[in-house]
Amino acid sequence: MAHGTRDPQGVASYYQLLAEVRAQRPGTRVELAFLDHAEPGPAELLAGLRGTVVLVPLLLSTGFHLQVDLPAVAAAAPHLRTRIAPALGPHPLLADALESRLTEAGGPGDAVVLAAAGSTDPAGNADTARMAELLAARLGRPVAPGYLCAAAPTPAEAVAALRAAGHRRIAVAPYLMAPGYFARRAERSGGCVTAAPLGAHAELARLVLARYDQALDG
Repeated sequence: MAHGTRDPQGVASYYQLLAEVRAQRPGTRVELAFLDHAEPGPAELLAGLRGTVVLVPLLLSTGFHLQVDLPAVAAAAPHLRTRIAPALGPHPLLADALESRLTEAGGPGDAVVLAAAGSTDPAGNADTARMAELLAARLGRPVAPGYLCAAAPTPAEAVAALRAAGHRRIAVAPYLMAPGYFARRAERSGGCVTAAPLGAHAELARLVLARYDQALDG
C-alpha cells in the first residue's frame, strides 16, 4: 500500500519495486495499490481478492496513514481476513539501502542530512530521528535529520548547521520512497551531492517481505 504520487516517475518507481518484490518471492501473490493520487485504489484492488491479505504500508514511519487510513481500508473489506504490517522504518535494511544510494551519488562526504517528508505526528518524526541514528552507525559519520514539511529543521537548515559545525562536504540522503515533489525539494537543500530516493532497491524489497512475514506470523 503506497501513499501515491501524481509524478509519473514516482508511480513507475513503485511498480519497479513491485517487480523486485515479486522476483524475490515468486511463490507469493503481490499487488500494489495507492492510498491517494494514483490508481488502483485499495477498494478496487481488495474487491477482487479472497482469503487472508497482508497490507504492507510502503511508508517509512508511523503516522496518520498507518494509524487511520489502513485500518479503514481493512474495515471496508469485511470479506477478507486482513492483517496490517508495521511501517517499513526505522530498520537496518534501510540504512543499507541509503548507504548504497549515497555511494551511487558520489559518497556520503563528511556528514549527511537525512531528508524525510516530515509529519505532524511526533512519533513519525521520532522514527526518522532513529533512522538517522542507524544510518550514522552504518556510515561512521554524523547524520542529521531534516524535514521537508510539518517539522523542523528543514534539510537546508540541517545542512547549514552541519557546515557551521565544521563539516564541508555534506550529502543529502532523501528518506523517500520514490521521485516526486519532495525529492525535488530535497535536491535544493544545499548539499554537495543528493542521492536518489530509495526506489526499487533490493534491500527495500527485502524489507517489504520481512514486514509481510512479520504480520503473517502474528
